Amino acid sequence: MLARLLYRDGLMLVIDKPAGMAVHRGPKGGESLEDHFDVLRFGLPRSPSLAHRLDRDTSGCLVLGRHRKALAALGKMFKNGKVGKTYWAVVEGSPAEEEGRIDIALGKLDEDRGWWMKPDPKGQPAATTWKVMGRGGALTWLALEPLTGRTHQLRVHCAEMGWPVLGDNIYGKAPRTGGPALHLHSREIVVPISKNKPPVAVTAPVPPHMRENLIVCGWKAEN
Repeated sequence: MLARLLYRDGLMLVIDKPAGMAVHRGPKGGESLEDHFDVLRFGLPRSPSLAHRLDRDTSGCLVLGRHRKALAALGKMFKNGKVGKTYWAVVEGSPAEEEGRIDIALGKLDEDRGWWMKPDPKGQPAATTWKVMGRGGALTWLALEPLTGRTHQLRVHCAEMGWPVLGDNIYGKAPRTGGPALHLHSREIVVPISKNKPPVAVTAPVPPHMRENLIVCGWKAEN
């Protein structure tokens, strides 16, 4: 966990969440990211806590509050849309335009499915802006910015537009098991944590499972 620390100050930490690990311990138990937060206390009496969440299969920037006051302030920023979030995705298919905005309200698929969502005109408003970063064969590399914070928002929006996220086994074309890992990565987060200083911008490195297909789409690999 210490090796995944991207940023630290007196109020917050930003870690690089690995794909495939849940942030919370689920009803069935099993290992979760929270189990490892104790090593991130850095002298404080309590472990840090999640200021927001990422899906189990999404990688990248995850913000933790270091104490109650900081956590409350961060929670308010996320709720009010003050935190800038940029995700990178590799999607199947190719948008006709180079950039755009998606406005599709979302609601729960059904109560039995928990987090699963569906387009629902009577649901909560959800908006995403997107920009093509590169194209390669049948794949496209997108930068996605969620303007709202609905569950599975980016995955449902991309699927509804006809270009699902590669490896999405709920809303996309991937098989339930044995397919590619989800190609969705929280690339950058911008947090106005201090009133007197510029917002803190943190970037997470591209995860190994996305490198090959990003290179196909024109990404120049980082050193």
